[in-house]
Amino acid sequence: MAQKLNGKKVAILVAQGFEQVEMTEPRQALDQAGAQTLLISPEQGRVRAWNHTDWGQSFDIDMPLRQADADGFDALLIPGGVMSPDHLRLQPEAVELVREFFAAGKPVASICHGPWMLAEADVIRGRTVTSYPSIRTDLENAGAHWVDQQAVTDQGLVTSRNPDDLPAFCRAMIEEFAEGRHPGQQRSALHQERPSAH
Repeated sequence: MAQKLNGKKVAILVAQGFEQVEMTEPRQALDQAGAQTLLISPEQGRVRAWNHTDWGQSFDIDMPLRQADADGFDALLIPGGVMSPDHLRLQPEAVELVREFFAAGKPVASICHGPWMLAEADVIRGRTVTSYPSIRTDLENAGAHWVDQQAVTDQGLVTSRNPDDLPAFCRAMIEEFAEGRHPGQQRSALHQERPSAH
């Protein structure tokens, strides 16, 4: 994987309570592959992780959410944890950022509860995905085909179930990020105009 991602810039979207290992391990893999990774969050200054059963470390935010847009990045990573995606999906700027990556055909990787953001952004109709089992129904209701596999790749979209899947997730993520734009991502974004059901 060495230097496969040289020159590529990856956005990592998190809010308070993201699962620590689901950010740190993929970020390390991306960095080792030559990518530049930036932590993006609606929080101020630093953002705190959740580590299995309790609060984990705090991490510096590299770019506030309000300044982020897909044009400045080559790919997007959305870690899981219950709290982070649940908070992010209530942030219109975060939902719009996810849509922008799909509309531009740029690769996106998401693990565990992270795919909640994909459902909220309405970009997974007709796509094959996996996730933490408890959000399966949410993803199916958003039009996705859910499967129980370690890592699922579908035309630039990579999803995984939980931290045990991280090795497979990281491998698939780097492959898709290295390939660049995927037309299948853009087709998914065509459905995003329907009103949000809140």
